[in-house]
Amino acid sequence: MRTADWQDYELIDTSSGERLERWGNVVLIRPDPQIIWNTPKKNPLWKQANARYIRSSKGGGHWETFKPVPSVWSVSRNGLTFRLKMMGFKHTGLFPEQACNWDFVIKKIREANRPIKVLNLFGYTGAATLACLAAGAQVCHVDASRGMVTWARENAEVSGLADRPVRWLVDDCEKFVLREQRRGNVYDGIIMDPPSYGRGPNGEVWKLEEQIYRLVQMCLPILSREPLFFLLNSYTAGLSPAVMEYLLGVLVQKRYGGRVSCDEIGLPVTETGLVLPCGSTAIWQTE
Repeated sequence: MRTADWQDYELIDTSSGERLERWGNVVLIRPDPQIIWNTPKKNPLWKQANARYIRSSKGGGHWETFKPVPSVWSVSRNGLTFRLKMMGFKHTGLFPEQACNWDFVIKKIREANRPIKVLNLFGYTGAATLACLAAGAQVCHVDASRGMVTWARENAEVSGLADRPVRWLVDDCEKFVLREQRRGNVYDGIIMDPPSYGRGPNGEVWKLEEQIYRLVQMCLPILSREPLFFLLNSYTAGLSPAVMEYLLGVLVQKRYGGRVSCDEIGLPVTETGLVLPCGSTAIWQTE
């Protein structure tokens, strides 16, 4: 799936392990390990970017700024507004390729023609939450980072959605799901965008490939009797779209029927007309 309908974001070119991107009026160069080709950098914006993220051989990295960049600026798409920042580890607070999934949930919620409750786990800065709110759903947004939840609330405010029915929760996603099981709370849609890798409070290593089956399985008891969708995202190279599709098939489709699908998601590159893969999505949905 390629994401379209962006005016405030553009993937201009890719070469030598880097992306050349326009975020509103700000042009950034960011590293991407998937870009293994060394095509000529003909576009003049390669030499006119506002900033470039430089990786460190010791891990992490830093931004090298060539032109002024606001501490916070915004981009919009289809009525939703997202605040951006140059963050550590190359990020800006938004994954524009996910717009195809925002379009999907908006369509499903509106077509349902009934009250819909959505749980957005690992909700980050809230783009998927905003999409669900805009479509008329009630949303529970959960992320373990207080800073990310604050950022998501700010995005809701600048998008004119602050008064919509939403719960903003700073919590461990697994512990929250277990508590929802005990409370008997259920949701018609679940969005899950877990990190590929992390460390727990006691230094334990967390790898998505090893945890994803249990995570999805934990969510089954909090799906409603007539669920609408279960959307699973991954940026882990070792977890293929087909594996995630199979996972949703044996867990969700087996119980509720419906259908499952999967795809790589990507962004069109202006200079070449090709699509840069940016992750994977698997979706279970009602017929």
